[in-house]
Amino acid sequence: MEGVSRHYRTGDSVVKALDGIDLRIRAGAYVAIMGPSGSGKSTLMNVLGCLDVPTSGRYLLEGEDVCRLDDDRLSAFRGRTIGFVFQSFNLLPRLTSLENVALPLQYAGVGKEERLARAGEALRLVGLEERRTHRPDALSGGQRQRVAIARALVTHPSLILADEPTGNLDSATSDGIMQLFDDIHRQGNTVILVTHDPGIARHAERIVYLRDGKIERDENLHQNR
Repeated sequence: MEGVSRHYRTGDSVVKALDGIDLRIRAGAYVAIMGPSGSGKSTLMNVLGCLDVPTSGRYLLEGEDVCRLDDDRLSAFRGRTIGFVFQSFNLLPRLTSLENVALPLQYAGVGKEERLARAGEALRLVGLEERRTHRPDALSGGQRQRVAIARALVTHPSLILADEPTGNLDSATSDGIMQLFDDIHRQGNTVILVTHDPGIARHAERIVYLRDGKIERDENLHQNR
């Protein structure tokens, strides 16, 4: 990101959710984004995930200037490049675990046999292969989040974005989920997570602190270990 700003107009005033962000994240990095409420964390996550575009500035992802893509090309690029994990899981209640995980592949036009095979493999990677026929209401919170993580992994994205991935989970379950993210990173994936919890953030290699739409501090945790 170079000089990335995202402004919103509310009535006669302009809210500077992001204000001139310069941020470079290498492939294979493990980064946590922290900051108080209203600091711009969610807006930054949305721009990183190509769910929103900057008002100004430049965002290059895998060498692609995403600000120059039209809606259709941006959607296709996002689908093959980024996997999302949300605090609220965002699973469809009438679908089984296997069907929920396979959904991004269905949107991508992958044939049924291949997408179910890949979804089954993703569930195996997160330790939930035996829950493949269960619907979300038959799963615990931690199991639902594992299904959500499997869904994020099934397209083999280069970037995993997680927004408060343990926010709805107890501490013991959170530990298990974060161990899973640690494993995903060790396998070579780029992982960026938004969290308010310093303990969760310290699983990452680097913490970027936001305040008032600007980067307040950028801490490399390897220097402290």
